[in-house]
Amino acid sequence: MRKNFGAKPLSYPQPVLIIATYGEDGTPDAMNAAWGGISEMNQISICLSAGHKTVKNILKRKAFTVSMGEAAHVVACDYVGIVSGNNTPDKFARAGFHATPSQLVDAPLIDELSVALECKLIDYNPDSCILRGEIVNVSVDERVLDADGHVDPIKVGPITFDPFNNTYLAIGSKVADAFSAGKQLK
Repeated sequence: MRKNFGAKPLSYPQPVLIIATYGEDGTPDAMNAAWGGISEMNQISICLSAGHKTVKNILKRKAFTVSMGEAAHVVACDYVGIVSGNNTPDKFARAGFHATPSQLVDAPLIDELSVALECKLIDYNPDSCILRGEIVNVSVDERVLDADGHVDPIKVGPITFDPFNNTYLAIGSKVADAFSAGKQLK
């Protein structure tokens, strides 16, 4: 037996994407978005309405960063999603975030969040609310690398948004090797 929920944006997993920009005066800004993901080998697409301060900043600066939300910083990640930069211009600082300028794009890296995509604006469609960015770099804080220099997801502690229950979930343990587990059925 299945239960129908209707035509709604409900799926697993939904990322917790923290998009960071600089405002006109150079003040860092960030917002939380769940409707986005990798759309090409070097592109990310995110659904963002035009009224967001972050979108206005991206259209002016032509750049942004996208960090993965982390369990250790879930309060700050949620805060930047429930408070508007249009009304609270210092919400980045109020969240407890600190910024380091990206060396590759005109946008801040969030020091507290360990994995970030550094992006240049490709285009924005205000009718569909789709923003596309070219990924020019993926930067990872060394604190989440293992002894071999690989990203340790347990150290990152990425979170996902659960739209069925309006909660954040920590990404858990490894269940299989990708591109390998299914070979047993060949």
